[in-house]
Amino acid sequence: MKRWKGIFLAFLLVLTQIPAAQAVGTSASSAILMEAGSGRVLYEHNADEPRLIASITKLMTALVAVEETSDLYQVITVEPEWLEGVEGSSLYLKAGDQLTLETLLYGLLLQSGNDAAQVIACWIGEDLEGFARLMNEKARELGMTNTHFTNPSGLNQEEHYSSAYDMALLACACLENPTVAN
Repeated sequence: MKRWKGIFLAFLLVLTQIPAAQAVGTSASSAILMEAGSGRVLYEHNADEPRLIASITKLMTALVAVEETSDLYQVITVEPEWLEGVEGSSLYLKAGDQLTLETLLYGLLLQSGNDAAQVIACWIGEDLEGFARLMNEKARELGMTNTHFTNPSGLNQEEHYSSAYDMALLACACLENPTVAN
């Protein structure tokens, strides 16, 4: 009998330690929780509503860049016109600087360098408009239906937007690309 009392008390102790399930909530205007491997949506709130996307844009810049070239160690010489109009966070690149694409990608993703984004875009797409076309083609390929890119850095511009759902699709694509994921 003592043994059963001990087991019953242990069982009660375990039951009192299990946290109660709670509803997911957020103060965000829109949000999504997506399982990366399957794309299954676990939680969403206004997930298809177009929003400004800021620097998360740089994920698409990186993905397009690594898909458009196989040589991350290719040296890129910064052209003066590639730095025109760069605003915001910066690596402080100067015309004539020589960097590998890998170095620019690190500056893009780790330092959020808008100048790195613009140099990558102009080097791959020949100009910002050409690179934006590549970004929008990739967005369509990924099924991003509430997205339109106009620049590689995420600076606010009219017609530069996406949704939480589309950004989750982009994040999944980035995780599937070993170069971007690493």
